[in-house]
Amino acid sequence: MYKLLCIDMDGTLLNSEGNVTERTLKAIKSAHKKGVIVTVCTGRIYTSAKYYAELIGVKAPIIALNGAYIREKDKNEVIYKSVLGKENCIKILNIAKKYGLYLHFNTPDVVITEKIIHSSEKYAKMNETMPKDKQIAIELVKNWNDTFEKYSDEILKCITIDDDKEKILKAKEELLKYEEFEVVSSWNNNFEVMCKGVSKGRAVEVLAGFYNINREEIMCIGDNENDISMLSYAGLGVAMGNGESFVKEIADFVTDTNDDDGVAKAIEKFILE
Repeated sequence: MYKLLCIDMDGTLLNSEGNVTERTLKAIKSAHKKGVIVTVCTGRIYTSAKYYAELIGVKAPIIALNGAYIREKDKNEVIYKSVLGKENCIKILNIAKKYGLYLHFNTPDVVITEKIIHSSEKYAKMNETMPKDKQIAIELVKNWNDTFEKYSDEILKCITIDDDKEKILKAKEELLKYEEFEVVSSWNNNFEVMCKGVSKGRAVEVLAGFYNINREEIMCIGDNENDISMLSYAGLGVAMGNGESFVKEIADFVTDTNDDDGVAKAIEKFILE
């Protein structure tokens, strides 16, 4: 019997329209009624993850920012947090500048950028239809040094997105040489940087320890490179049908796509049947 279910958001829990389907919602609620702890596990910032966690309607902790932050959404208790720190932020910024890339530094609640582009543009668009208390705070930078000083204890992750995949790949390869960074992609046009040792898999392990749950009792579902660590750690790692081929290769099971209720079908098969 699985006691902990960790679900990635984009490309997994959410379909192509950015919605949670009725069948998926029903399956999650049924699993929760059976006593399974269901958690959203995402690269997104906490505020955004919290909105969807509330949407699926179960009391659960949230793993945000690729595992750099774990928080109980109902008790407001921070379970785990891994800060990048000012010096690391400067190193990342220098490499990004070298390749002409725009960065988004993330605290649990704020997106920090010098240009509204890509992910901040997406968040800004979402804000237009969100209630005020659910909106994502976006802060435009005038001076990076001052910003890194101000948020020295709060910046947990950095993400850069660019349509020039060659530039992304070169900058990512350079960052991978640094021992102090964990660098992964959640899509083929981006990379995300956290402190070394930070991953969704490590966060799932921390959460399992918090609830005293064995590895064999964990089921994780995801679709991309940043999900590999948690799929590998879980007793049952499930890859989405729309997932990358290298994710499917390491998974124990491949379910249907995010547009064909892949999450619901996996929950029905392994938890509800």
